[in-house]
Amino acid sequence: MELLQMKATELSEKIKRGELGVEEVVNFYRERIRKTEPEIHAFLTLNDAALAERTAEVQEGIKSGRYQGKLAGVPIAVKDNICTKGLRTSCASKMLENFVPAYDATVAERLNAAGMIVIGKTNMDEFAMGSTTETSAFALTKNPRNQSHVPGGSSGGSCAAVAAGEVPLSLGSDTGGSIRQPAAYCGVTGLKPTYGSVSRYGIVAYASSMDQVGPIAGNVSDCAALYEVLAGNDPKDGTMTRKERKLSLPEFSDAAEAAEAVKGVRIGLPKEYLGEGTTDEVKEAVRQAAALLERNGAAVEEISLPLTEYVVSVYYIIACAEASSNLSRFDGVKYGYRAEDAEGLHAMYRKSRSEGFGEEAKRRILLGSFVLSAGYYDAYYLKALKVKRLIKEEFEKVFASYDCILSPTTPTTAPKFGKSLGNPLQMYLGDVDTAAVNLAGLPAISVPCGFDKKGLPIGIQFIGDWFGEEKLLCTVAAYEKLRGVFPAAWEKERGESAGMRESKAVLETGRKEGAEWNK
Repeated sequence: MELLQMKATELSEKIKRGELGVEEVVNFYRERIRKTEPEIHAFLTLNDAALAERTAEVQEGIKSGRYQGKLAGVPIAVKDNICTKGLRTSCASKMLENFVPAYDATVAERLNAAGMIVIGKTNMDEFAMGSTTETSAFALTKNPRNQSHVPGGSSGGSCAAVAAGEVPLSLGSDTGGSIRQPAAYCGVTGLKPTYGSVSRYGIVAYASSMDQVGPIAGNVSDCAALYEVLAGNDPKDGTMTRKERKLSLPEFSDAAEAAEAVKGVRIGLPKEYLGEGTTDEVKEAVRQAAALLERNGAAVEEISLPLTEYVVSVYYIIACAEASSNLSRFDGVKYGYRAEDAEGLHAMYRKSRSEGFGEEAKRRILLGSFVLSAGYYDAYYLKALKVKRLIKEEFEKVFASYDCILSPTTPTTAPKFGKSLGNPLQMYLGDVDTAAVNLAGLPAISVPCGFDKKGLPIGIQFIGDWFGEEKLLCTVAAYEKLRGVFPAAWEKERGESAGMRESKAVLETGRKEGAEWNK
């Protein structure tokens, strides 16, 4: 259990100093996966065939000095919509069930160049379309906090793997909240970077104008270290806009240093994000966080983002329109699933797509095709693009006066299995707190801040200015230090730890402060 208590950066330091071997670390996590996977089902494919060779190569690279980065020697899980050479990439869909890429996505190349070890591919909602990971064609991933509840989605497998201690780090993709929402549900930390700061080359596209790969970890500093590995210019991706990727993130030794970091930080708290549909427990948790930051010198003020009521509608019109275009390439001809016994080309197209795609993917393709069709393009899609621009301008006005925005990550905690899929519209409304960030291309991070009465984690979201990851992560790292240790899901395996007791004390203090702040 000692390895589980270490940050990923600490693991790497011990490996580079020779206190731990790469093989020892990899074998530890392989054993964790063997132990927990029968219950959690976070992975779709394990990299067993190439793992021994890659482990030896990384160990030699660290010894020779070739791999000296902050995360050298650290195992990582990768969401199954990110291409990995020689390792199946299915997007959790029957359509790509047996697809093995001949190349690596740029982010996968960067993991390899940093001396990290891809241990496997994680489950997800089919083609990243969903909020619970229930639309996967192959597995039902469970929330390590409570296995009768969903882990969130679409990066549910990646977040569940970190929460269960199966890996210290993972990669997810975020189109409307697909990193931050499952991070909140599972009680881990997930960063959605600024659009254009991380290459999308080799990512199976859902909505190209909003898709963004980002890191998932147990803490802010590990997220920051992994972001450094991922970010930076890539000539293969025409939407990349910045070359810089180095961060200067302080390590706070105590709460006093953290308080100094947040002193004078101007934080906006949008009233629309605490409105109807958000549970009282989530509202209380956000106000507790606001009270904690304010008590330590931050200036927290209520702000208004009136266009929030249009966010979900605009997001789903644009996302589904782009999905209908992107998924048209899966037709049974070039690669992927092909139906048998189809008579003629058009029948083969129809049958392959009918059998290869799941219900949620079909729903979004149909909706996207409708809003792009003649007669409806101007009424829906073009209008949505105009409102998207207005949403971006609304954020621009806020960031002229504030350093970051604080909000809930989700309006509720993780629902039980079956509750969301039975009501797709209600599932879509769950993106109300996260989707605006993707429409505007902003960076945002979800960190755990407390629990509801059922013991399920509550996440809060910090939203930063464009390419303001350093300032954003510094503020959130300071909050993390002030909040105290947050209990990990795997800690229940050994009973209540000192960290859990400390966290409970901090959270209880926060409840009292939040009540006073709310008055």
